Amino acid sequence: MKGLVVVLLGLVIVSAIGASSADVRRPVVPAMFVLGDSTLDVGNNNHLPGKDVPRANEPFYGIDFPGGARATGRFSNGYNIADFVARQLGFERSPLAYLVLKSRNYLIPSALTRGVSYASAGSGILDSTNAGKNIPLSKQVQYFASTKAEMEVVWGSRKVSKIIANSFFLLGTGSNDLFQTRPKSQADVAALYATLVSNYSAAITDLYGMGARKFGIINTGPVGCVPRVRLLNATGACNDGMNRLAAGLAAAIKSGLATTLTTTRLPGLAYSLADSFAGSRANFKNPQATGLVNADSACCGSGKLGAEGKCMRNATLCGDRDAYAFFDNVHPSQRAAELSAQALFVDGPTQITAPISFKELAHQR
Repeated sequence: MKGLVVVLLGLVIVSAIGASSADVRRPVVPAMFVLGDSTLDVGNNNHLPGKDVPRANEPFYGIDFPGGARATGRFSNGYNIADFVARQLGFERSPLAYLVLKSRNYLIPSALTRGVSYASAGSGILDSTNAGKNIPLSKQVQYFASTKAEMEVVWGSRKVSKIIANSFFLLGTGSNDLFQTRPKSQADVAALYATLVSNYSAAITDLYGMGARKFGIINTGPVGCVPRVRLLNATGACNDGMNRLAAGLAAAIKSGLATTLTTTRLPGLAYSLADSFAGSRANFKNPQATGLVNADSACCGSGKLGAEGKCMRNATLCGDRDAYAFFDNVHPSQRAAELSAQALFVDGPTQITAPISFKELAHQR
C-alpha cells in the first residue's frame, strides 16, 4: 500500500481552532530536509524505474495545485503536508525532490538555500517494506550524506555544518511497515516494534552524526481508518485491529525516541513529536468542526467509499474537495494537509506535539 496517511488527519481538529494559514515570509530556518513516505513525497517516485512503483503523475492528482493544475508526484489534489510545513517555516512550498534536483543538476543550489526532499511513496522504516519500489529510509539518509558531501565541496565544511545545524528535518514514516507484516502473536508484535524503533532511532542518530539538530517527527496514526482499509469492513467502519497495532507502534516510537534523543546522549539535539492519534480521535468523531464533512470516503476513486478504484483520469471526482478528509483511498486532501500542518505549530492547551511544538523547534537557536 502506498504511504499511509491517517497520521496527518489526527492533527486537524486542534489546528482549526489554534492557528491560521501561514503567509510565505522570510524563512525562520536556512533550509528544510524531508524524509518519509507518500504523505511527504513531492516527486521522487516519478523518477524511479519499474512499473510497480507507486506514482502520482497523472490527473486527477494535482488538480488544485497552486499556480495551475498539474500532477507533480504528490498524492494529493494540491499541496501535501510537507508543503504546508514548509510554508509555516516561511518557504513557498516543500523543497524539490532529490531525484528531480539531480536530474536538473540543481541539487546544491537548492540544498544550500531551500533544502531537499528525499521522501518516497511506499517506503518505510524497514528496507524490506515494499522493497524495490521506493527509496527506503536508510537510502534516504544515504542520499542526505551524499548531498552534504557535495555541499561541502562548494561551501566548505564549516559553513555547511552551520546550515545543517539550523535547518529543519521533517520526518514521517512507519505506517507502510505495518501493512507489510502480519504478526501472529504478542511476541511477534513486540519484536516488530523493537526492530522499527531501533531502525528509526538509528536513522535519526545517523542524521545527528552528520550535523542535524532539529527534528520534527510525525508519528504514526490510525491507519485502520483510511478508506482503503474501511472498505474491508462490511459496515465501512475503521479496522480496530490495525489501529491497535498502529497505536502500539506510536507509543513505542514515543518511548524509544525519548530514550534515544536525549541531550545527554546526543548533545544539542531538539525534537518535536506529533501525537497523531490524539487529534485523530477528535477529528473522526466530529469532522464537521473543520469543514471536512466527509472523513471516511475518497474524493477521487470509484465504488464503495470511493475506495475500490484508483484515482486516475476516468475516476469519479467529488465536487467539493475541501470537504473531504481523503483525496484518494489512502491520502489526505490538500485541505486536510493544510489543517494538519497548522496543528503541528500550535502551542498551549490544544498542543499535540511534545516536548515542544514545531514552532518552538524552528525558532530554537
